[in-house]
Amino acid sequence: MLKQELEDGERGLADPNFRADVLTGLAAQPRAIPARWFYDRRGSELFEAITDLPEYYPTRTETALLMQIGPQLGALAASNAAVVEFGSGSSAKTPILLRAIHPAAYVPIDISGEFLRHSARELAKGFPGLPVLPVEADFLRPVPLPHEVAGLPKLGFFPGSTIGNMQAFHAVNLLRAMREWLGEGARLLIGMDRVKSPDVLIPAYDDAQGVTAAFNRNLLERINRELDGTIPVEAFRHRAIWNADAARIEMHLEAQRDVAFSVDGRPFEIAAGETIHTENSHKYGPNGGRMLLRAGGWTPIREWTDPQDWFGLILCEAQPLRMAP
Repeated sequence: MLKQELEDGERGLADPNFRADVLTGLAAQPRAIPARWFYDRRGSELFEAITDLPEYYPTRTETALLMQIGPQLGALAASNAAVVEFGSGSSAKTPILLRAIHPAAYVPIDISGEFLRHSARELAKGFPGLPVLPVEADFLRPVPLPHEVAGLPKLGFFPGSTIGNMQAFHAVNLLRAMREWLGEGARLLIGMDRVKSPDVLIPAYDDAQGVTAAFNRNLLERINRELDGTIPVEAFRHRAIWNADAARIEMHLEAQRDVAFSVDGRPFEIAAGETIHTENSHKYGPNGGRMLLRAGGWTPIREWTDPQDWFGLILCEAQPLRMAP
């Protein structure tokens, strides 16, 4: 499957949205490419490696929190619910939730098709009898849920603080779309990373082993492979910056020298010191997170944090919209 994907990319059969975002982003000032394009097969593998790094606190903190609150989740979620996970990746945290609530079905959604199908097969082995219905899709666009779960109550699962990768405007739009897809009365369990010291934040996005740097530069390698690019990948270095005004970590690829290259036949030049902005990871205080959810049509009903208050899990509900205060 991966060999076929590579051959398709070489023949110019790359995702047209990928092509459009890359060409537009490289021509823009400042230059930026959406973070969702990190996740080809190699990018997904590198991200899973990041989650195991000692500096990367979010995964282990959220996992421990999920294990701690499992019994409470079991009492709060409908026993016949379909769990719909947005951006499922390896589904590493999902078994904790599934064991806690005993759902009627599991629907993982991810943009990386081959990685998604492999993860779904592996998870299904541990839950015989549970319908596992993977959906290959970019959840930033309309997602058709499988007809098998149409009549079931829904529990959305959006862990990892992925919501933090989006500007507030786009995050609110996504939350509203999730409400529409899951339906009124659905619940959503969402992870949100908290504001904390840059001494903790920056190493989490610029680890000593260089795995995050490889993850960031893999975007350039994907462009070269799938869009007939000639980007000199070695000329770019990974940078992680704490932007206090925007309460976010930013990831950039900085040119170490003047470079000229082409992508899909179009020429580009980037001067030494100029960057390509590849990712944001917004951090939220408790009030900011709840306001974001309410703006997206979700009413928080329970919230949990770890002892250090580094990470939060919020359970919210798509309650009937009120027309008055």
